[in-house]
Amino acid sequence: MEPLLRLKNIECYYGPVLAIKGVSLMVNKGDIVAILGANGAGKTTILRTISGFIEPEKGEILFEGKNIAGLNPQQAVRRGICHVPEGREVFDELTVAENLRMGAYLRKDRRNVSSDVKRVLEYFPALRQRYRQRAGWLSGGEQQMLAIGRAILSKPRLLTMDEPSLGLSPILVKEIFQIIRRINKEEGRTILLVEQNARLSLQTASYGYILEVGRVVLDNTTGELMENEDVKEFYLGIQQESIRGKKRWKRKKVWR
Repeated sequence: MEPLLRLKNIECYYGPVLAIKGVSLMVNKGDIVAILGANGAGKTTILRTISGFIEPEKGEILFEGKNIAGLNPQQAVRRGICHVPEGREVFDELTVAENLRMGAYLRKDRRNVSSDVKRVLEYFPALRQRYRQRAGWLSGGEQQMLAIGRAILSKPRLLTMDEPSLGLSPILVKEIFQIIRRINKEEGRTILLVEQNARLSLQTASYGYILEVGRVVLDNTTGELMENEDVKEFYLGIQQESIRGKKRWKRKKVWR
């Protein structure tokens, strides 16, 4: 079966720096796939490249079998890819209701938007209580819920999420990840997840990739990754340390 998304030997620059160096990965329809790595490994650059914010220098981005490398963000959304960025980036001056409906801006099935908004509010009851308030008045956790809800309203076939737990309390992190699992299970949304909380990512996803300085150094099912000694040492230990400057992994590529 053809994967929903496949990256083939992608190279990308972030400014003058070659940030992504021949990355290949794939995401099957209906899966949650995690990308792990130290700060600066290139995780965000990969998501931004898939979503059309960065044009790759080399390689292919195959989405539903078609090469979409070089599409702009609006074109990517029209194809069914929606990006939840790090830092939420909600529209502060708009209300929660207006933010949510912005997610449905490109949809043609306008009659179904209201029912979809109701479903999003079922996922995020806190947003129902703030429905007529400006997004800039929300807490960090509520803004993260709003950013995810806005993305869902676009009805994406692929939802990319960049650090959804960033800056949130442990209780809110747990709640956000419970909702991510529900979105995947109940709506069948395919999710590509970048998250610094390695343990939670591996518990949530079915497959994972580990990046080191712009390269994939390890990939496997999340169950196998959690048993890998290197992953245990550098990501699941009490003190998470950067792998840069330490042991270099010889990549053992394990395709599904």
